Amino acid sequence: MTGEDSGLVRAVASGSEDALVRLYDRYAGAVYATARRLTTDRGLAEDVVQETFLALWNRAEQYDPAMGSLPAWLLTIARNRTIDRLRALGRRPPTVPVSDVALPDEGDTAALERLIAGGEVVGAGQPVMGPAALLAETELRTSLAEALAELPDVERAVLVLAYRDELSQSEIAEKLGWPIGTVKTRTRRALLRMRNALGPGFMPLDGPGSVVGAADR
Repeated sequence: MTGEDSGLVRAVASGSEDALVRLYDRYAGAVYATARRLTTDRGLAEDVVQETFLALWNRAEQYDPAMGSLPAWLLTIARNRTIDRLRALGRRPPTVPVSDVALPDEGDTAALERLIAGGEVVGAGQPVMGPAALLAETELRTSLAEALAELPDVERAVLVLAYRDELSQSEIAEKLGWPIGTVKTRTRRALLRMRNALGPGFMPLDGPGSVVGAADR
């Protein structure tokens, strides 16, 4: 986030409508584009823009620049509001494939591991992404978090230990006191549930470089 954005957010938190208008003029187009990527309903997208900046007006003091840029924060709000509205209407939002957010020379499996592990969208040792790639990664990270939250506890545990803590399956078995076969079965079930929830284009499950292959290491 630029220093100017930081000052404007502080002004919004203090009640400055002028600062809100300036941020609206700067980022409303990107917020609208985010909503339109998820829905063909122009009216719904326009409503999401208004709701997103209303959230900024009401919660500006909650924004922490150390957690990411202001545009990323606004686009995350916009995406969540759009998804909430689509779900209320019984529609399913599209999912961004892992390949869309992989860094240069990074395969789908490595990208998935990075996203499941969490952390900042752009790390100190990573190439800087363009706006489109940053938006896609923000969208996919949100989808991943939602899919992980819906997993049974035992299946979520094996994925978190494998990708966040970088434990091998034998180490997971030892840590949880499970047979190695149980770890492998629950890992595959967890990945299949995520693929079913997010769509077949989300991640590879079999073949060279597949997620299952990585989980079996």
